[in-house]
Amino acid sequence: MAAVLPTKGNLMATKRSRALAQTGYELMDRKRNILIREMMSLMETAKEVQDQIDTVFTEAYASLQTANIKLGICDRIAEAVDVDESLEVQYRSVMGVELPHIPDRSAPVRPEYGFASTSSELDECYLKFHQVKELVRQLAEVETSIYRLATAIKKTQKRANALKNIVIPGFNDTIRFITEALEEKEREEFTRLKVIKSFQNKKRSRTSA
Repeated sequence: MAAVLPTKGNLMATKRSRALAQTGYELMDRKRNILIREMMSLMETAKEVQDQIDTVFTEAYASLQTANIKLGICDRIAEAVDVDESLEVQYRSVMGVELPHIPDRSAPVRPEYGFASTSSELDECYLKFHQVKELVRQLAEVETSIYRLATAIKKTQKRANALKNIVIPGFNDTIRFITEALEEKEREEFTRLKVIKSFQNKKRSRTSA
């Protein structure tokens, strides 16, 4: 506890500071709970997307294997597919935490190769890997959001603990110290006044006698 003069002004100021600290703790606690709920929701979404990716990846590679067997190695055909540069990262705020959002701006799905030397197996492979790309976009968005939320929750918890376990108890100690000092001062003043009054009464008694 820092040295503080035991005055009524300092007592009032310390009580105001404690009230602000308590409000800050309540806000931090509320923020932490909201962030935890958001993270838990995203973790469920991440699990669902990951399960879908596992399934679609397996189907996509099976389709690719079938297309390779029927058409030969498909790398030449794959070179005809344009690189997708449509991804754009936006952000949304949850209790001051910036979470990424990657909207789907890709063009409608359509094969970008000729049909003369290809097959329906290659078409299916193309569509499966398009699904994989979309799911990876979703997973990247969700997992990055989870990481940022976890970091923010850790910081919020640390600040809330500091307020609850250090700052507020420190103010309580200061208030108790000032209050006890003021009460002791009042008792001393009361005793002093009582002695003065007793002395004055004795003086009057002697004078009247």
